[in-house]
Amino acid sequence: MDVKNILIIGANSAIAKATARLYAQENCRLFLLGRDTAALAQQQQDLLIRGASEVNIAPLDVTHFALHEAAIDQALDLFGQIDLALICHGSLPDQIRCQDDFDAALEAFNINALSVISLLTHLSARMMAQRHGCLAVITSVAGDRGRQSNYVYGAAKGMVSRYLQGLRGRLFPHNVHVVDIRPGFVDTPMTAHLPKGALWASPEQIAQAVVNGVAKRRHTVYAPAFWRFIMLIVRCIPEFMFKRLKF
Repeated sequence: MDVKNILIIGANSAIAKATARLYAQENCRLFLLGRDTAALAQQQQDLLIRGASEVNIAPLDVTHFALHEAAIDQALDLFGQIDLALICHGSLPDQIRCQDDFDAALEAFNINALSVISLLTHLSARMMAQRHGCLAVITSVAGDRGRQSNYVYGAAKGMVSRYLQGLRGRLFPHNVHVVDIRPGFVDTPMTAHLPKGALWASPEQIAQAVVNGVAKRRHTVYAPAFWRFIMLIVRCIPEFMFKRLKF
């Protein structure tokens, strides 16, 4: 699909940065939203050097739901239409804290699920009106099944994936496509404290999967692709066995 006007939310994440660089090389126009405007300004200069035809930035704290609509309209007013909206923000919560403290669990759901649904609500209405566009969201393979080591995070990501599945069907008659990008383990600042292994990928690998998935109008993109087969096996494990697995 032809992508020229791109809105990236959570633009300071490692995956978002890597994806923005790829689109900059295609001479796209970019609008970056994130909390740290100084970091966004650094990206802005880098992306212009890499070939972006235009790069605009604005602050957005995604946990302030009341600000979502105005931020999206700011991009729409500038571009005229949004060809691609990419939602990249998220956090990796402390499972132990979340399972013992509902406020911590609620914070995790607000960041990883409810803020995404709020943004998608506004974006889908505008793309329906323009009868064109693509919504792409970074979710996680953790949403495929609830593991005892991270089920709060997994539940939040799984909620978004189920939401995207229904939204995809709703928007299909309006020529709006929905892509669910499910990375496995990614070496980013968010996971810097975790030991790394053979299954880990770089943000650049995930970014290429995003660009390819959007271009080919995929529905669900496992990144890297081998995670599709890993999660197929995980989903097939009987519950009486799965509940005993310490992972």
